Amino acid sequence: MDMMRTKTIRSLAFRPRGFTLTELMIGMSVMLIIIVATLSLYSRSNKVAVDHNQLAEVQQDVRSGMYLIARDVRMAGVGIPLEFITYFLEGIDNESQGQGGGAEVLPDRLRLMGNLDDPLDLIIQNYQGSSINLSLEDLSFEQNPYPDSYYDNKFVLILPNPASACRSGEVRSITQVTRSAGGTNERLNFSPGLAPGVNLPGGLSGTCSSSNDYDGGFVTFINVKEYWLDLTGNYPGLPAGQNGYIGNGNAGILYMTQNGYHFPMAQNIENLQFEYNGDLDNDQALDGFRPWQIGWTPIEVSRIRQVRIFILGRTEQPFLTVGNSTLPPQNYSYRRPAVSNNAVSAANDRHKRFLLESTSSIRNMSLNLYNMGTR
Repeated sequence: MDMMRTKTIRSLAFRPRGFTLTELMIGMSVMLIIIVATLSLYSRSNKVAVDHNQLAEVQQDVRSGMYLIARDVRMAGVGIPLEFITYFLEGIDNESQGQGGGAEVLPDRLRLMGNLDDPLDLIIQNYQGSSINLSLEDLSFEQNPYPDSYYDNKFVLILPNPASACRSGEVRSITQVTRSAGGTNERLNFSPGLAPGVNLPGGLSGTCSSSNDYDGGFVTFINVKEYWLDLTGNYPGLPAGQNGYIGNGNAGILYMTQNGYHFPMAQNIENLQFEYNGDLDNDQALDGFRPWQIGWTPIEVSRIRQVRIFILGRTEQPFLTVGNSTLPPQNYSYRRPAVSNNAVSAANDRHKRFLLESTSSIRNMSLNLYNMGTR
């Protein structure tokens, strides 16, 4: 009997019991706090990741644009006869792009000319100016390692004899080359008219009034490149979709226009500025960096030896981890900085910026072998 009573007591002592309502409420509250804390941590981490990805994208855009511009600045004027070296570069300071005088950002534009791809130096025997064919000295094609088909659709710059007073160059598109056996009667044949959309730096574009000015002149492959920033996505005079221009309100795109065709290079760009340094007054000392001056003569431009490049990138969206209430007025981390002769913005906007500055030295005067068509 005592043994049975002991078993009953033990079974009652170890009978499983349920949770009370109070215990359930406490447990649910603890779990809710944990879930909310986890979601809050995830949301914060996600915002940080989005912000970091935005900034990384801007940095990549700015760096890629800087690499291409700096490379081409170093090669400006390469392959151009030394007598025409005064026309290798031209800038525009603070281009308004139709926004009016109240625009806060006024980017610069830089136009470069050079034989940046393949060397070519052909001597003109006879050319009538804008005619559809041009006669070369015998054996001219044999001096360059290109098959006849290579010349088709290439852009060339036709320059007058350096001894002539005329300083007008034509950009033409080659349709084909012809020659007789043995390297005689060599000709370049062109499509009618000058190449559209290709404007040479320094006002070199044009046709000499006398056809005799071209006798003894030069023909060379040509690259005319312009670096410019489309602030509005509706650049005046450029229809969307024409020659590579995107348009349609896609703003903040850095373009490289080569021989009249527009290549978008980078997005999320807020400002593009250039400054120039050289011995412009010929006093044997560099004058210091300054923005492009409209009154510079071709001789002064030819003395430019360095170009300073500023590219300012901006995140597409405001930073998610930064609130307006957390930005004191004196905080410049989320405000457009002053770049060259463009002033700082008036207020913070929570967009993160990345400014990259680089200086390129122009090397054209030291590449005489390249000017002669030898790599």
